[in-house]
Amino acid sequence: MKKIKPLIVLASLFIALTLIIPAVLVLPFSGEHHASGKLGEDLTKVPAKETKAPGPSADEAVEVAVFRSAKSKIEKVPLEDYLVGVVAAEMPAEFKEEALKAQALTARTYIVKRLLTKDTMGTPKGAQVTDTPIHQAYRSDDQLRKEWGMKYDEKRKKILEAVRKTSGQILTYKGEVITATFFSTSNGYTENSEDYWPSTYPYLRSVSSPWDKSSPKFNFQKVLTVKEFEAKMGVKIGSGGTIGKIVEKTAGKRVGKVDFNGKVLSGKDIREKLDLKSSDFAWERKGNNIVISTKGFGHGVGMSQYGANGMAEEGADYKKIVKHYYQGVEITSAATMLATITAQK
Repeated sequence: MKKIKPLIVLASLFIALTLIIPAVLVLPFSGEHHASGKLGEDLTKVPAKETKAPGPSADEAVEVAVFRSAKSKIEKVPLEDYLVGVVAAEMPAEFKEEALKAQALTARTYIVKRLLTKDTMGTPKGAQVTDTPIHQAYRSDDQLRKEWGMKYDEKRKKILEAVRKTSGQILTYKGEVITATFFSTSNGYTENSEDYWPSTYPYLRSVSSPWDKSSPKFNFQKVLTVKEFEAKMGVKIGSGGTIGKIVEKTAGKRVGKVDFNGKVLSGKDIREKLDLKSSDFAWERKGNNIVISTKGFGHGVGMSQYGANGMAEEGADYKKIVKHYYQGVEITSAATMLATITAQK
């Protein structure tokens, strides 16, 4: 039996080795395979168009002091959140992504210029901008949650992507930040700036915008009594067949001036006095009423929002859109300007 023991020991050792060695061989392989699964490094190599929106960068350090008109209080809002609130308030979330990006770019350009020049016109002390269309319409995150309901996450994500994909970009003309005006719907053309405002800007030129004709805001009618019309306009129209005479048209095919028996009013004056959607208007008397028809919605200077969406539907990207509506502009990094704004705090 003593001679058998060495054989038993050797057999036991052999069995142990056959069990241990595969386990030893498997462990390093398992560890390597496990680490490879965790890394996920290949995601960084996916083309930009397939990834989610890039994270906030140049916009994140700037705050905007917004006067909330309904609450009569000032709120300090991070620039990125402010831009999301502006785009959401100014343009339907259902619009094409490239149109939303164009809106984000113009909104950023507008506020950066205002912050750089320390322009606080139209705001109470301590505010830099209001949340009304006098400057740029803006809605808070709480407002958007209530307005969008179940579609909040989907719509906010889409607008946030538009803001982030233009992060740190602004529009400039010969190195200067432009006055990036925009409006809802044109009458088929935009306006030269001097045809509506006193100042002439070389990049705010009249351009065609045929896409607007499909806008739900393209045609409007308004009815006033003859007495209301006369009171608002400060004129007497009499009983004749002609109610005023257009003596001047703008480059954007809108009414430039109307002569009421020697009293001349601009199209802009008439639009404001009668609270019309556009200065492309016509009217006629029907009994004791004046029926006024308008084409377009807004002042007509700069980028048409429905026109931008129409361009996007035809495949134009945001760069082509803004360069159509703002002639001769460049898309420029705002990094230095944003840093200047931050340093001014």
